[in-house]
Amino acid sequence: MVWKIRRVLTGHDSDGKSIILTDGIAPNVLEMESMPGLALTDLWETKGAPASNEGNADAAERKVHLEPPRNGTILRIVEFPPDSQWRQSADARKAFNSIGAGHASDKHSDDPMMHKTSTVDYIIVLKGEIWAIMDKGETLLKAGDILVQRGTNHSWSVRTNEPCVVAAVLVSAKPVGKSKRKAAAKKKGPAKKSKKKAAKKKGRR
Repeated sequence: MVWKIRRVLTGHDSDGKSIILTDGIAPNVLEMESMPGLALTDLWETKGAPASNEGNADAAERKVHLEPPRNGTILRIVEFPPDSQWRQSADARKAFNSIGAGHASDKHSDDPMMHKTSTVDYIIVLKGEIWAIMDKGETLLKAGDILVQRGTNHSWSVRTNEPCVVAAVLVSAKPVGKSKRKAAAKKKGPAKKSKKKAAKKKGRR
């Protein structure tokens, strides 16, 4: 049974006064068909920085996708089922594809949940416990613990008989190493030009 989340959304009336727009169960919920028990509830999304607070449209009223828009954010609740309910039978890669994230899955890993996104993620454990798994090492997170995920390859594992529920804020970020690659490309550029100039000078002689 997917945990139902109460979401209270504020806004402004026609006179510019603050109001409660909605107060009820968050409607945008996706439970993975290929991974029963894994559910994503999207609460809000921003599409740029600085974010816009104009209008009263529900920014989470769209198809659930793993990563936020460029320069944007996503606020979501994720419910992870115990490993015993899915690891032997579920198709995790199909689950990633269903949220537009087939590119994020690590196809070379033995762990079907291993993946990486171009985001900074603030993960807050609300209920239960979960193991955060890296390429090297892992750590147990319990209710009240917070993980700051910085574009790393990672997976999740619930080794108890109860599901784990986390709140996640995903912030768009540059892929790790991209800045270094750009800097290296810029350094190579002038070097090539200088070689061409040197060749021209030799020809004139």
